[in-house]
Amino acid sequence: MKRRMLFGAVAGAALALGGCATHQVEDYANQQPPLDLRQYFNGTLDAYGIFTDRSGKVVKRFTVLMQCSWEGDNGVLDEDFTYSDGTKQRRIWRLKALPDGRYEGRADDVIGGAQGQAAGNALNWRYTLALPVDGSVYEVQFDDWMYLMNDKAMLNKAQMRKFGIYLGEVTLAFTKR
Repeated sequence: MKRRMLFGAVAGAALALGGCATHQVEDYANQQPPLDLRQYFNGTLDAYGIFTDRSGKVVKRFTVLMQCSWEGDNGVLDEDFTYSDGTKQRRIWRLKALPDGRYEGRADDVIGGAQGQAAGNALNWRYTLALPVDGSVYEVQFDDWMYLMNDKAMLNKAQMRKFGIYLGEVTLAFTKR
């Protein structure tokens, strides 16, 4: 009985804290330069990233080489990841620009697709990723924020959660060649 009460209290606290999101993409509507994914993610980009666990400890570093192209409102982001432990991964995003700064995205390891909204210099993506960890695959929810700094640099910070419980963050710096 005590165990159920403790679990209920922890789950309730996690849901309450998860519902306290304080910023929305519209908060960045007046920020410059304006982000247009079709312009920024076009050509070759390099990215440098880290994954930090819930304590803030860096548990993995990685680089990404991206080849990006658009035909009208349809884009392809071909990402080649190299991790600090020597492993490699490839993800191909297929994006669609929609009216009012909205975007949709699909990739083989994204469950049900990604929904994005841009305003000003920011973009917020939300999606569920099938994340392989130590021989198992976990469905993890991403709340992914991108901030265009200038025509060559963008910063990206994504929180990861499972069942509403915070797992860690991915931080990336993109540079356009």
